[in-house]
Amino acid sequence: MEMRHNRKIIYLAGFLFSIPIALASYINSSFLEIYVDKNYVGIIYVIASIITILGLLKMPKILTRLGNRPTILLFCSLIFLSLILLALGNSAFIVIPAFILYFLSINFVVASLDIFIEDFSKKSSIGTLRGFYLMIINLAWVVAQIISGSIINKSSFSGIYLFGACFMVLVMFIFILFLRDFKDPEYKKVPILKTIKSFIQNKNISKIYLSHLILQFFYAWMVIYTPIYLHEYLGFGWDKIGIIFSIMLIPFVVLDFPLGKFSDKIGEKKMLIVGFLIITASTLVIPLITESILWIWALILFATRVGAATIETMNESYFFKTINEENADEISFFRNAPSISYIIAPLLATPILFLIPSFEYLFYILGAVLLVGLFVALRLKDIK
Repeated sequence: MEMRHNRKIIYLAGFLFSIPIALASYINSSFLEIYVDKNYVGIIYVIASIITILGLLKMPKILTRLGNRPTILLFCSLIFLSLILLALGNSAFIVIPAFILYFLSINFVVASLDIFIEDFSKKSSIGTLRGFYLMIINLAWVVAQIISGSIINKSSFSGIYLFGACFMVLVMFIFILFLRDFKDPEYKKVPILKTIKSFIQNKNISKIYLSHLILQFFYAWMVIYTPIYLHEYLGFGWDKIGIIFSIMLIPFVVLDFPLGKFSDKIGEKKMLIVGFLIITASTLVIPLITESILWIWALILFATRVGAATIETMNESYFFKTINEENADEISFFRNAPSISYIIAPLLATPILFLIPSFEYLFYILGAVLLVGLFVALRLKDIK
C-alpha cells in the first residue's frame, strides 16, 4: 500500500513537472531566434547538451552526497530560477545561460524521477507501471499544447515561462511535504568508461540504448525545426500550432499504458519494429505536404507520434527490466541520450541547412536516420 501511495505521489509530481517543460519545449527554438539567427539556434542546444552530459556524469556522486529527494528539490529550484530569467531577461547574456541552466536541470529531474519510479516498482510489472507513468507525463504534454497558443497570444513567450515557473513551485512543495522517509539505495559509483564498456558488452542493452538514442534524435530534430517550419514557412499562427501539437501528442496518452501492459506479455521486439515502420513512413511523408491545412498536418504528425509512443514505451520497458534503482550510472547514461541527441541533431542539421534546396528536406534526412532504428529493432532479442 505504501509503495502504491508513493507511486501516486510521483505520478502527480511527474505530471506537474511536465506541464512547464511541455509548454516551453516547442517554443524554445523560436524564442532563441530572437537572440540568434535561426540557422545557429541548434548551436545553443549543442552547448547546453555538452554541459548536461558532463553534469549527469556526476549524478551518482551528487546522489550519494545529497540523496535523491534533496537532489530533485535542488534542480526543481534551478528550473524555477531559469524560467524566471527566461521570462524577464531581455538580453542574450541572460537568456542563453538561463536556457542552458534550464536544459541541464530538466535532465537531472527526469533521472531523479526515474530512480523514484524504479524503487517503487516491481520487476514483474515494470512495463505496465512505466507505460502508466509515460501516459501521465504525456497527458501533461497534451494539456500544455492546448493552452500554449492562447498564452502566447495574450502575453508572448514571457507568459509561457512565468506560467511554467508557477508549476515548478507546486512540484517543489510535493517533495518538501512528501517522501521524507524515502531510503536511498547505495548508488553504485562506476567509472564512465566502465559504464560504456558494460553497455557495449551487453549487446541487447547497447541495441536498446541505440534505439532510445535514435528516438531522442527524432524528438530533438522535431522540437527544434518543426515549429520553425510550421510558423515561418507554412504560416501557421501559434494558436493553430498549439492545436496541431495537442492532437499530435494524443497517441502518447492513449497508447503508453496499454502498450506497457502488452510488452509484459509478448516482449518488446515486435512492437519496436512496428513503431519504427510507422514513424519512418510518416516522417518521410512530411516534405510532400505543401498545403497549410491544419487537419492534414495534425494527422501526419499524429501518425509520427503513434510510432514514437510505441518505440518509447518499448525502450523504457526493456531497459528498466534489466537494471535496478541503485544503478545510477546506467540510468544517468541512458538519460544522457536526449542530451547527446541535442548535440548530434543540430550539428548535423546546421551545415545541411546551407546545402539543401529547401527547409523541408530536413525531414528526408530524419527519415533516413529512423531507418537505422528499424534495423536495430530487427536485431534485438526479447527478454525472457
